[in-house]
Amino acid sequence: MQLINLLSWLPGHSGFGSYVQRVVPGLDGLRLQLGVDGQGALLTPEQWLPEPPAWAPGRRMRVLQRYSLVQHGLNLPALLQSHGMQLDQLEAIYSPFFDALLCWPDVPQLITCHDLTPLVASNSRKAWLRYRLWQPRHCRTATRLIAISRYVADQLVAFGVESDRIEVIPNGIRIQRPPVLAPSSQDLVALARHDVNKNLPALFRGIDQLQRQCPQWSGTLRIIGRGGRQTPLVQRLHQRLPRPQQVELIDALPQAELVALVRAAMALLSASTEEGFDYPVLEAKAEGLPTLISDIPVHREFHEGSSLFFPTDDDGTALAGQVRALLGDGALWSHLSAAGLGLARSLSVERQVAQIRDQLVALGAS
Repeated sequence: MQLINLLSWLPGHSGFGSYVQRVVPGLDGLRLQLGVDGQGALLTPEQWLPEPPAWAPGRRMRVLQRYSLVQHGLNLPALLQSHGMQLDQLEAIYSPFFDALLCWPDVPQLITCHDLTPLVASNSRKAWLRYRLWQPRHCRTATRLIAISRYVADQLVAFGVESDRIEVIPNGIRIQRPPVLAPSSQDLVALARHDVNKNLPALFRGIDQLQRQCPQWSGTLRIIGRGGRQTPLVQRLHQRLPRPQQVELIDALPQAELVALVRAAMALLSASTEEGFDYPVLEAKAEGLPTLISDIPVHREFHEGSSLFFPTDDDGTALAGQVRALLGDGALWSHLSAAGLGLARSLSVERQVAQIRDQLVALGAS
């Protein structure tokens, strides 16, 4: 029997939660997650719904939930026994998060590392300490680890994980709509929280240059993502633009509105300095939208030939030039649209799930 550990899934929308919703429905095994009563729940695939959990009713469990420590507030052996199961019946445990079940070190476990950003571009001392001091224990407990890119795999090796314990399984995507065939506006869109690694100052430098070099640009850059430690800086940079009204800061949108906004844009931008994958870039390509992205290793790993790249630390001239090129060259827009769509088609969720399933089968047989 396989067990899928979902105890680290937080309430609300998140990239991690979207990963769970894409991948877990295609996998067999009991789902272990926090129930509405603040207790552990074991659910069959038929009982389980791919919806984020609620916040636990009790204060203590809510604190553990917030910091992905729920397993330390539950008696997992007793939960297993209450369902008439013994530990030796567990063939393998899979987690779509960077967390092993530490109480069962003798059970083969497969965990997922999405990134090591807190060690490189942390937004808090607490996050840095957690990754530096606590995550090594999870890495040691896990039998194997999934890295969602070669870049993350290399980071894990530098972190002390043996390379032969790592399997690179890139994110997949489902193409749900016909692609956009031509730009309907001069608008730009970026999906980014106000976090250090998202490097929003680079976007403002690019828009500043674009407004000065191309005063006839009539579009709007919409940056969609919740606030954070960089919000005061973002707001200052916003107000210093020659034409601040051409940038909108949006905290969040319903999914249907977000999709419509992205498809109505001319291109998606990403200025990140550090990512494990950068899923919004792939999402834009699945819609047929060109992408202008920062020149960092993980972007090069997947998007060489299907995106335009700009430096993370210049004065904005390169990004402004790329936007101007798209404005004046319909053939370039069409090339990037088609190439990006081709990449999205090659990275299917079905292929991703099949690779995870193969790892679990091998783990259970070991």
